[in-house]
Amino acid sequence: MIYNKLGRTGLNVSSICLGSMTWGEQNDQTQGFAQMHYAHDQGINYFDTAELYAVPPKADTYGKTESIIGDWFKETGLRDNIILASKVCGPTIWCPHIREGKARLDRKNIIAACEGSLRRLQTDYIDLYQTHWPDRNTNYFGKLGYQHQHDESGDMIEETLSAMQELVDAGKVRHIGISNETPWGAMQHLHLAETKALPRIASIQNPYNLLNRSFEIGLAEISCRENMGLLAYSPLAFGVLSGKYLHGNRPANARITLFEQYTRYSNTEADQATAAYIEIARKHGLDPAQMALAFIRQQPFVTSTIIGATDMQQLASNIDSHSITLTDACLEEIEAVHRMHPNPCP
Repeated sequence: MIYNKLGRTGLNVSSICLGSMTWGEQNDQTQGFAQMHYAHDQGINYFDTAELYAVPPKADTYGKTESIIGDWFKETGLRDNIILASKVCGPTIWCPHIREGKARLDRKNIIAACEGSLRRLQTDYIDLYQTHWPDRNTNYFGKLGYQHQHDESGDMIEETLSAMQELVDAGKVRHIGISNETPWGAMQHLHLAETKALPRIASIQNPYNLLNRSFEIGLAEISCRENMGLLAYSPLAFGVLSGKYLHGNRPANARITLFEQYTRYSNTEADQATAAYIEIARKHGLDPAQMALAFIRQQPFVTSTIIGATDMQQLASNIDSHSITLTDACLEEIEAVHRMHPNPCP
């Protein structure tokens, strides 16, 4: 397993991170335990979760994923072997079950969310505590067509960082990060950390995959120059890049089959691009999903790739991608497809 520095924290995280959002919905506790055991045995030392999980978010599964991880820590005693990341929800009008639909990234909500996560995780500290999405009107989760609201200043970021500082000072959080953020949001966090002596973000967790390389447009340079590495989520675009959904296929118990509302990576151009990427993989004797993961790992701005799996065969295959290095010829062919189908799923 390859390990990379997490920003300026001094922590070394595995280049593959174990994602967990299916535990408590598509996977039960026994299956979650099996995934954690296997990942740990393969050298993965970085787990990612969130108070929101399991996904899709519902009242009866809220916090279940963190609870499964906490029970694993209690059973195994391996808490100190794992670099643990969790997230606090941004505004949740669409999740009325989270703090009565009044979740924000203000002090009151952040402190309450962190305390709840610590209880469920059965630990007294979180290594990387991240905001799950911004507390302002901006584009995330695939939204396009930014509409600026002139009466909104974006000042919540300073209160967010102040609350994070309180958690760091109390020893409940070691380092902080952001997720689903924009270039302006990332630079504002960095600016306030420098000018107000507030905690500096160590990382950014945004979507990045062969169907959505929008991170490269503005955030990749910030990641490299500011030592704020990408923790890439949705690396297989909800599993689309494995090819299992091509030609309208809907395998039993697969995510898009079960949750039809997740349409971000389902459109005609995405299907065309996916088919072309799979052809490249086959030409080079590669598994399509492993090729897609290897592409991400080879980017200079990526610190870790967050994988998720619903069965052990998927998990093993995804983890094995860490040993694959794509040739220049393969990368050139990938770029050719990208030029033909640039970011069909932003």
